[in-house]
Amino acid sequence: MAKINDPENTVIIELKDGSVTIELLADIAPQHVARMKELARSGQYDNVAFHRVIPGFMAQTGDVQHGDMEDGFDLRMAGTGSSSLPNLPAEFSKLPHDRGTIGAARSQNPDSANSQFFINFNENHFLNGQYTVYGRVISGMEHVDAIASGEPPTAPDRMISVTVAADHKPAAKKPAKKKPAKKPAAKKPAIKKKK
Repeated sequence: MAKINDPENTVIIELKDGSVTIELLADIAPQHVARMKELARSGQYDNVAFHRVIPGFMAQTGDVQHGDMEDGFDLRMAGTGSSSLPNLPAEFSKLPHDRGTIGAARSQNPDSANSQFFINFNENHFLNGQYTVYGRVISGMEHVDAIASGEPPTAPDRMISVTVAADHKPAAKKPAKKKPAKKPAAKKPAIKKKK
């Protein structure tokens, strides 16, 4: 796993093949970062499908309304919903849509991003200045590359869980097991010779 410099602005997505660590860019897109952390902390991203995965382009997920694969999931509806929170205004920047960057999915209205996002498989610079970039994968991109493809995929992969790194509690160190003291060898009764 990559070194995490700012745990409060880092999310960890658990996929079937392993963890994906994403550095969030709060200085570039503070409202989008705050939204992702809010949805992660409330557990709304857990079990949400990757409903649109185009090889060589991107993997899209985050439909917390219709994408939960454990709550009456209907693949035909996945990708059409959002969260119950208001839409976000665009936070466009000069940051390019490079491989591993996170972009806010939206409708034609630039101010319609809500909960859905995508992870770029390649440099998708034709998206620059049109979709908010608010994070980048710092480890685990090989797991993103392995997500089942399709629009929608026949058997979609899911985000098993999404957590903010600051909320992870370090594993408690277990006290070293003490080896049981060796019992002194039992004294064998002396064998008496018969006379």
